[in-house]
Amino acid sequence: MKILFAYRTEEERMYIAEKLAEHEIIFIKGALHESEWDGAGIECVSIFVTSHISREELDRLPNLKLITTRSTGYDHIDLPLARERGITVATVPTYGEHTVSEFAFALLLMLSRNLFPARERVIKEGSFSSEGLTGFDLFGKTLGVLGTGRIGKNTIRIARSFAMNILAFDAHPDSAFAQEMNFSYTSLDEILTKSDIISLHLPELSETQHIINHDAIAKMKKGMVIVNTARGMLIDTKALVWGLQENIISAVGLDVLSEEGYVADELRLIDKAHPNEKSLRTLLFNHYLIDHPRVIITPHMAFNTKEALERILDTTIQNIKSFMKGKPINCV
Repeated sequence: MKILFAYRTEEERMYIAEKLAEHEIIFIKGALHESEWDGAGIECVSIFVTSHISREELDRLPNLKLITTRSTGYDHIDLPLARERGITVATVPTYGEHTVSEFAFALLLMLSRNLFPARERVIKEGSFSSEGLTGFDLFGKTLGVLGTGRIGKNTIRIARSFAMNILAFDAHPDSAFAQEMNFSYTSLDEILTKSDIISLHLPELSETQHIINHDAIAKMKKGMVIVNTARGMLIDTKALVWGLQENIISAVGLDVLSEEGYVADELRLIDKAHPNEKSLRTLLFNHYLIDHPRVIITPHMAFNTKEALERILDTTIQNIKSFMKGKPINCV
């Protein structure tokens, strides 16, 4: 099979080259839609979540049979068009339920104990004063978990070890798990009004886009903490800024942002006009968040551990080999 593999690191490239040595592999570094490549004869494409596969890319891949994305989500792929053309799309359904949920709590602990400003004070001022750095306990707080897939479930397990009270929202409640972990599924409104902390673990769908919006924030308890390690578009950035300004939201931990690609590479805004004004406003609001003293933003790295990355690559290899045997797995 001729494979086009968009890789991120040299270690990743070497691992795949060794494990799939029997195939012809064309390696390109970076996102597929930002790289030069020849689609002639390519039967399989392996991408990460930063690569888009739209009509433009598919038109350049007339022989494509398999797209294997090294992510759980697949909203970066034009799935209806891929299906229309008979292209199988495979994902990595699980690799980071522990990895991402641990990171969500890392953000939460940094916020709850003011670890970032404390470190900045020591480094920049040489001061060991704890004045103004009073935090809060997680013990006894109510955590609202939006989305109880594998990552959401493990977030609940971790929260239980902190003796937190838990409310959960999901379109498909798992009553057996709720009974096992002694928590309740409830409505989104009840989570908004009763939670001290909300952790987001939902996919980006039309139903979940901007699930945290102006109306939702207006219902929240004053002093709410929000952690998002899922998808940037779950939160309306403008509404989030408003919530901070009104002191409804006391702290935010974000590993994902709306328009995060443009935040990472602003040179694109110099070379060409921004795709639309609304996205530009979101970008500017993101800069407000980056500079905010009660906000911690990390560069979409919740998944990024040695163990999780190896699990992603191993599952991708299995996806390719299973497809070659005529028994595709992990398909959407």
